[in-house]
This record gives sequence, structure tokens and C-alpha cells, in this order.
Amino acid sequence: MLKDIEPAEILSVILERRSVRNYTDRDVPDEAIRAIIAAGVQAPTALGLQPWQFVVVRDRGLMRRMSDYCKPLLAGRIGEEARPGTEEFLAALTTPEFNIFYNAPVLVLVLGDRGVASSILDCALCAENMMLAAWALGIGSCWIGSAALIQENPEFLAALEVPDDHQIVAPLIFGYPAPLQPKRERREPRITWIP
Repeated sequence: MLKDIEPAEILSVILERRSVRNYTDRDVPDEAIRAIIAAGVQAPTALGLQPWQFVVVRDRGLMRRMSDYCKPLLAGRIGEEARPGTEEFLAALTTPEFNIFYNAPVLVLVLGDRGVASSILDCALCAENMMLAAWALGIGSCWIGSAALIQENPEFLAALEVPDDHQIVAPLIFGYPAPLQPKRERREPRITWIP
């Protein structure tokens, strides 16, 4: 399905993809999630070790409980760091109705094998492939890095069936985007050319 995309379309997907933090209630079909994961596992991986596993979460009640667990931890850590631009997110974390998963219908955890040195990098590459594939399918995504805090809760790890020898590398949400804000412009990259 995804292999039929033309090169110009691939560049368009890369240039247009954005983090989506507002979703409709429409469910994402299992076959779409399978296609997204199938694209993910095509990512480069050191020595071909493919150190990933995936947990697909559709239980919105569990996602809400995980969000409620993470919010005060995040608020405390962000409050200690107090960087410019964090004020709005910090305020949201203290709002009871705010959900760090933005009410997305699906959470996919990309787990990395703790015994593989390149696991975090490999899983990050896998996650990027997944987010690009989702956009190509008309599905929004967002990497919710702060959700990795659920690793500190043994009950959540048990509920999610995360093996002891794996860690949560990329908590990714997926869903059909509600109306989007304009995409933020990227800064010009600093490039050094060595002749």
C-alpha cells in the first residue's frame, strides 16, 4: 500500500507532517495501525538487530489514568527547570481535564531492548517512519515523550505487558486530525560545507 507512493509524494509527506494535538472521535482501523508499524520496522537498525516491540493501547480509561499519573510528575520536573516556552504546558498540566495524550484514540508504545546498545536510536528511527507513514495515510500522530514516565509505575508496566528487558522509547499517539493550526515554520539549518 505505501510502496506505491511517488518520490515527490514522499517529500510532501516529510514536509507537511506535523505533531497533531487535536483529534476527532473516529477510530483508527487495526489494518492502518498494522501498516504504520510495518513501515516502522523498515527503519535502519544497527547490525540488523531490530530491537523493538510494540504495545497498542486503545483503552482510553487506561490512557487517562496514565495521563493523570504523569501530569504531577511532569509539573514538578518542568517547574524545577523553568525554561522559556514551558509556561503554557505547565499550566495545562495543572488543569484536571487536560490529557497528555490529547484524547487520541490510539497509543502505540515503541519498546526497545535494553540489551541492545543502539536500541534507543533504532527505535527513534522506527518511530519517525511510523509518524510519516501515518501522515501518508491521513492519520495524525505525536510523540508524547513525557509519557515515558509511566516506566516508573510497575502497575502500568504490568498492565501494558512491558517485558522487564525492554524500555519505553517512543510513546506515539495516532488518530484522525481535528482542524489543525498552521504548521510552525522551521528555522534555517546551520550547515557547514567542507570542500
